[in-house]
Amino acid sequence: MPVAKILRVYLDPEPLQRARQGKFNFVNKIALVLEKRGFRVEYRKNSDLERLASAARNGYSLFLMDDPLHANALTMRRSYFYPFWRIEASSKRWEFEVSKKVFDPSEVDPDTAKAWADKWRRWLFQGAASHVTKDGPIYVPLQGRLLSHRSFQAVSPIEMVEQVATRFPDIPVLVGLHPSEAYTQAENEALETLRARQSNLAVTTGEMKQALTACRFVVSQNSSAALFGYFFAKPTVLFGRIDFHHIAANVHDLGAQEAFDAVQTMAPEFDRYLYWFTMLNAIRADAEDCEGQILRTLRKRGWQVD
Repeated sequence: MPVAKILRVYLDPEPLQRARQGKFNFVNKIALVLEKRGFRVEYRKNSDLERLASAARNGYSLFLMDDPLHANALTMRRSYFYPFWRIEASSKRWEFEVSKKVFDPSEVDPDTAKAWADKWRRWLFQGAASHVTKDGPIYVPLQGRLLSHRSFQAVSPIEMVEQVATRFPDIPVLVGLHPSEAYTQAENEALETLRARQSNLAVTTGEMKQALTACRFVVSQNSSAALFGYFFAKPTVLFGRIDFHHIAANVHDLGAQEAFDAVQTMAPEFDRYLYWFTMLNAIRADAEDCEGQILRTLRKRGWQVD
């Protein structure tokens, strides 16, 4: 049976309202480009049940960050900062198309990349990235589930913190808790126990810009703070899998000790990488050719959109 020319977009209440009001720019552009090709577009309330039911509905399904559940489903996700987006066949960032590509800095013009990165440094960080030092602490931004060792992680986040503090006993280590996370009593107690044992360890909440301005390098599972650190020319050790791994010291590939050794002397082409990762491998929602970028991506993912 041919796939019906219907697109159903499943969204939580707030983005659903914006999409229906024409105020969710990227989603509305996807709808427009498909409506021009004879599609009917429906905005639906997102839920586990609705996503499961989508598999039995003839047509295509688009989710926001949720895992595509069937052959005619894709997911979309902002590529760390607006207006850049990705449309993917997996919700796992380390399975995104860009993650599987090889970064060759020689393919990116250095002047173009620097001008682009300078503009975004000013916009994203309000000048903080122009006053960078490298004699501060090692910055360890955390996300959630500090005591869990998940499949994409080399070790649990709390073990990662302990390894950093132990490996660099004479260097301050600043742990950054995510301001939107609600940490459990067990997680807070584990951090406090570690802090009491490791005299070089300090803990803060938020303050990413200040930490990136001063730190020597970043150690993370796969926090977006590590990617933003590239704007500050700060190399990173990654204990988790992620899509921006290309210029990092990856523990899954090198092991922790070799990654810690490598990050101290690394000098990647940060601006060229950021330009390649974002401008050349994401969809820019405010670009003149955004509709063309959307169509090319949907075709590449196997959707019959013509």
